[in-house]
Formats: sequence, structure tokens, C-alpha cells
Amino acid sequence: MTPMQYQKQLRLLEARRLILSENARIEAAAHATGYESASQLSREYPRMFGIPPRRDAAHNRDIAGWA
Repeated sequence: MTPMQYQKQLRLLEARRLILSENARIEAAAHATGYESASQLSREYPRMFGIPPRRDAAHNRDIAGWA
């Protein structure tokens, strides 16, 4: 893994943590992790996690029993 790939991985992991643990909006998570836009984060996110961030958040809420 290159240093750039490692940095991207860390940013995506932090964005996911913000979205899933702190219920951050995609836009806020993108900004907090250094992405220029929510759409940039939304393009990168499924490459690492297999699903888009909004669907991941919805799935997480369903599992946790949140409405």
C-alpha cells in the first residue's frame, strides 16, 4: 500500500466512523475528513466499503433498531 492509499484509507475510515457512530451527514463527514465535496466522498466510499455511504448509514440504523 502506498502512502497515498494509506492516507485515503484513514480518511475513509474516519468518514465512516463519523457517519455511523456520530450520525454525521455525508457533507459534514466529507468536510471533516478533507474531501472537497460530498460527491467525492460518495465516489470513494463504495470502493472501500462496498456500498454508498447513505445506504451504509441506513443499514446501520436498521441493525441498531433506530427508525
